[in-house]
Amino acid sequence: MKKLRLFNLAWPIFIETALFMLLGFVDVFVLSRYNDLAASSVNTANQAVSIVTIVFTVISGASAVLISQYLGGKKQESASRIAALSIFYNFVFGLLISVILVLFSDDVLAFIGADGTILNFASEYLKIVGGFLFLQAVLSAIAVIIRNHGLTKISMYVTVGMNILNTVLDIILVPKMGVVGVAVATTFSRILGTIVLTVVLFKKVESIKIFKLLKPFPWKDSKDIVKIGVPSALESFLYNLSQLVITSIVLNYLTDSELIAKTYVQNITMFFYIFAVAIGQASQIITGHLVGAGEMDKAYKSGMRAYKIAVLITLSACTIGVVLRNPLMDIFTDDKAVITLGAGILLIDWFLELGRTANIIIIACLRGAGDVYFPTICAIFSMWIVSVLGAYIFAVVFSMGIYGLWVALALDEIIRGVLMLFRFKSGKWKSKAIIKNES
Repeated sequence: MKKLRLFNLAWPIFIETALFMLLGFVDVFVLSRYNDLAASSVNTANQAVSIVTIVFTVISGASAVLISQYLGGKKQESASRIAALSIFYNFVFGLLISVILVLFSDDVLAFIGADGTILNFASEYLKIVGGFLFLQAVLSAIAVIIRNHGLTKISMYVTVGMNILNTVLDIILVPKMGVVGVAVATTFSRILGTIVLTVVLFKKVESIKIFKLLKPFPWKDSKDIVKIGVPSALESFLYNLSQLVITSIVLNYLTDSELIAKTYVQNITMFFYIFAVAIGQASQIITGHLVGAGEMDKAYKSGMRAYKIAVLITLSACTIGVVLRNPLMDIFTDDKAVITLGAGILLIDWFLELGRTANIIIIACLRGAGDVYFPTICAIFSMWIVSVLGAYIFAVVFSMGIYGLWVALALDEIIRGVLMLFRFKSGKWKSKAIIKNES
């Protein structure tokens, strides 16, 4: 395999990540022209989808680490076995979840708070999209395999095609079919994407015969997937859960203007850290390959270089955002109070992104090396004591409102970022490689 380079891996991942964000935006935007409640219902249904897809995150995330380390260690058969196991597990669990979402869509949606017209619209959407969710599971598994072989451009091209197809079908179907039209567009684009990536996988990367490697069934590999995947997914889950708890805590203490400003700022700041997300995913692949090859010093230098590049890009984007903070807020609203609040938040967010960049990049490198427990333990401490408790203290007790909330979020990111940097520099992650257990 040719040498993996950060930029060559990262830029297709960046475009692919941006397009996935755009995919959901297009669905909601097109539906908003049809019916506001219909647009809201898709967001509600996708919350349910996000909850259940954590299973796929566990499997795909762990598979990414294992495949990259085995490839780095030139253990192709082991990498192929993990690839087959990842597809198998994602398909089986995906099929099970699809059946549950079709049969119990109303119950699932009611559980997360949907009712009335939104429940009816969301149920129509979820029965179709949820019914074919096993395709998304398989798509996720195959994309991970292809990326970890260094072919990030291929999954990017497929995502571009899916976005174009989805947008065209949305425009054609939504005026006639409403929510069902969006669901059909989303599902059909996923079907085509899965077919294309499957063909690419078995023509360019692996042989269809890899499934023979599942006999006898690789229980040890399954344990490795759980050992790596669960802590990694738990760290992401805890973050999302802490954000939900924070929102519920401060909801009654923030003004309508503050809540609106919070929504708009979060949409703006996505474009600040999307660069770090792409570099982080590329760094995980590179770190896994280098650790698998036993080149720990190169892995460290590569990770620190990626971190410095990500910080430079992210803070440059944040600085532009600070300079243009008023015009950026003006894109969303002409309410002067909301614009002023949002502009103030963007000043604090500069520091938040400094910490978040360290977390995204260094945690990705630690994960690539197999060091998955330390970030999760730090997340439990920092997210709940600094972020959640801090949000209440600063926003409510000190009456700082939305600014207090952002101060708490920034402190959480900075503290965890510092801890991750200390961990990476300590070198303790060097003993966490998975493939050393291979006999």
